[in-house]
Amino acid sequence: MTLKPPALWAAGLLALLLVAGAGYFSLRASNRQAAAPLHSLRPADPQVLRVGARIYAQQCAACHGAKGEGQPDWRDRGPDGLLPAPPHDASGHTWHHPDEQLFAITQQGLAQLINQPDYRTAMPIYGGVLSDDEIVAVLSWIKAQWPLEVRQRHDEINVQYRKSLRQ
Repeated sequence: MTLKPPALWAAGLLALLLVAGAGYFSLRASNRQAAAPLHSLRPADPQVLRVGARIYAQQCAACHGAKGEGQPDWRDRGPDGLLPAPPHDASGHTWHHPDEQLFAITQQGLAQLINQPDYRTAMPIYGGVLSDDEIVAVLSWIKAQWPLEVRQRHDEINVQYRKSLRQ
């Protein structure tokens, strides 16, 4: 059987539309999956907070303080050119960042998050040291220490961040 030129055009056009449509829907699905927040903090979960408190005491308190007060002069670079550890209490800026950014900073480091590989910081990278659940637990414990008003403002920051991912 021999196809006539109009039939060839129609078959080619149909194949092109099928490929384009499949690509479009595949791309939309992958964008939705990438935009979904993966690491929401759980400051109201007592079991998570117990784990988080233990990890904070072991991994974070030496620099950020037992109560999250941070190091003195944390906004000014030291003689080594590094910034001292900031507070994680309400006086600091931790709560200004959505959950996903806090998770990424803890797991991968600030240099990767801001895409500046030469950025120097004293903050260790905890990917490979702590599991994802342990990172969520310690960040949840930090959030649980904030006053209610700050926690609510942080929740609003998360809502705005998640909306921005859907646009």
